[in-house]
Amino acid sequence: MKHYAIRLNAIAAVCACWPLCAAAADEIRNPVSVVVVSGTRAEHTSFDLPAAIDVVDASQIRDTQPRVNASEALAAVPGLVARDRQNYAQDLQISSRGFGARSAFGVRGVRLVADGIPATMPDGQGQAATFNLDMAERIEVLRGPFSALYGNHSGGVVQLFTRDPKGPPAIESSFSAGSDGLRKLDVNAQGSSGALGYLLDASRFETDGYRDHSAATREQAYAKLVVEPSATSRLAITASGLRQDDTQDPLGVTWATYQRNPRAGEIDTTDTQSPQRTLAERYDTRKSIDHQQFGVSWEGRFGPDRLQVTAWGGNRRVIQYQSFSRGFQAPPTHSGGVIDFDRDFHGIDANWRMVREVAGGTLRATVGLELARSTDARQGFENFIGNTFGVKGNLRRDEENEVRSSDPYAQLEWEGGRWVLTGGVRRSRLEFGVRDRYLSNGNDSGSVDYRHTTPLAGVLYKVSPALNVYASAARGFETPTLNELFYSGTGAGFNFSLSPAIGTHLEAGLKAMLASGVRLNAALFQVRTKDELVVDSSAGGRTSYRNASATLRQGGELSLAAQFGAGWNAKLALTALRAIYDEGFGAVAEGSRLPGIAKTSFYGEFGWKEAQGRFGAALETIANGRVYAEDSNTQTPAPGYAIVNARVHASQQLGGWRLKQFARLNNLFDRDYVGSVIVGDTNRRYYEGAPGRNWILGASAQYQF
Repeated sequence: MKHYAIRLNAIAAVCACWPLCAAAADEIRNPVSVVVVSGTRAEHTSFDLPAAIDVVDASQIRDTQPRVNASEALAAVPGLVARDRQNYAQDLQISSRGFGARSAFGVRGVRLVADGIPATMPDGQGQAATFNLDMAERIEVLRGPFSALYGNHSGGVVQLFTRDPKGPPAIESSFSAGSDGLRKLDVNAQGSSGALGYLLDASRFETDGYRDHSAATREQAYAKLVVEPSATSRLAITASGLRQDDTQDPLGVTWATYQRNPRAGEIDTTDTQSPQRTLAERYDTRKSIDHQQFGVSWEGRFGPDRLQVTAWGGNRRVIQYQSFSRGFQAPPTHSGGVIDFDRDFHGIDANWRMVREVAGGTLRATVGLELARSTDARQGFENFIGNTFGVKGNLRRDEENEVRSSDPYAQLEWEGGRWVLTGGVRRSRLEFGVRDRYLSNGNDSGSVDYRHTTPLAGVLYKVSPALNVYASAARGFETPTLNELFYSGTGAGFNFSLSPAIGTHLEAGLKAMLASGVRLNAALFQVRTKDELVVDSSAGGRTSYRNASATLRQGGELSLAAQFGAGWNAKLALTALRAIYDEGFGAVAEGSRLPGIAKTSFYGEFGWKEAQGRFGAALETIANGRVYAEDSNTQTPAPGYAIVNARVHASQQLGGWRLKQFARLNNLFDRDYVGSVIVGDTNRRYYEGAPGRNWILGASAQYQF
């Protein structure tokens, strides 16, 4: 009955807003819509796209945030959950309609893209920390069936675009400081002359960390050069770097430890020398990251047609010290508690887009090919020498890993009268290969090949200039990532028997301009997946996976943005998501909730901005339902919570100087809550506490010559 209620409520919402839309149609003949490129790979108004897509603009990203984590800007996007784990060694948890929630570290199940260049590796694992938020112009978030056209993932696409250099030379510096030793300094310069523009940025972020043993330092650099050789061509060259040395990993804790102290680490009960020392302290759990990449994108226009070629490459070096309480009793297959890998990656994406008049309408066709490859020189070491833990010991793993992907794709869109019809297909092939050089524990060499075709169909009908309705469907797939293939069970080597998860995505929605300055988006969706990838065991930072039974995700999204007179504005984003195992397996009963996923998520904002934008203030509310941390739903779930944040900002123009200031007070009422969970942890150390009341102050000064 609940499912029918959801559908009936949605129909009632459409009927209720119909008179408002009709009344607004005369006033809004051409509703102002944000232009996006996600979904069609070319400029398109989001209002006329048959997909759920939201845009976070530059002011939301930069004006009242320290720009450290993408989660700061993504809180207002329905269907998307970005959790700051207070653990910079493991990055954010980002999930879209429940996909990606099980990730032990980094982002998987959601594709990350920056300036048209993948921030996700060929296997589907990505790092949101590589996003440069200081130079961001906007972030587009695409969810649902249309994300199938981006390949190996199921949940969605998060795409960041940096600003293009424009105008006379300018230099800017900003500084933020806050609770728990938060400090960030950023310096950037930009300018353009004729056909040449440049953008340079460098920043350093430091924090003592909210949780015990969670201090971090992050240094980022970014450069962008834009050249327009002719009136019909454009070349953009980008380069970026990320460095984190000895970023502390606080690990998860049990429910009893969290209740005692949300900041505390888990005591290592096997430590007889220092009985009160935590696991994180004993093993000095930490990670160092050194990541560099470059990209080149060329676009040429030939009348209404366009050719675009993007190439990229880079290197990622990681050394990570994990916690293992088994110490000297590690089995022969144990690959050690220190991971050390050096990854080279590169790829190319070329596509041709043509526009023709067909059957009384406009046909837009895109065909393309994306190729990518990554190679890892990977080693594992014991994390002790003698009686000292947290140091690199004996070699226990030595191998070369390779991932290759090749994806041809095509997409058609026909627009005529009130109709927009869309179809597309992508053929993906991923090849994983392992060459084992450490043979004393057996030979783990081998390979596995995944292939799948993902079709898409969508239709949008323009009921009136102020109301569009749409429906779309697709088949998506999600292969295991390289990290998910690393271990079989609790100790064995590569798990080449894992199968990809295959899902059928359905979506229906509406986009409406209810009145001048008032926009509503609503969507209902359903995803049925077979061979869902789930956690088999997880301990000390090592996680293995297996294929489970079928799953079902059903839900709805609603977003409302409104601007009123005298500078008042409001935003609302609501998600309801029923994510369950549609079939039981093992000790997991049919109907059990998928771990890491809340039933409901809410964001609300009410603010005011002075007419010239010189002053502004707002209150924000963020709420999430309870979250289970394991498949059987028998352990204590992370309770639901609601927090309130307050912010103010100001700006001044003094000759060539532009000054900005902001202040934030987060978690105004000092609520204790679990910000994220580690899904399936074998030792039940699921919980990662979030900060209580905390403050951030920031200021910037820009001078334009």
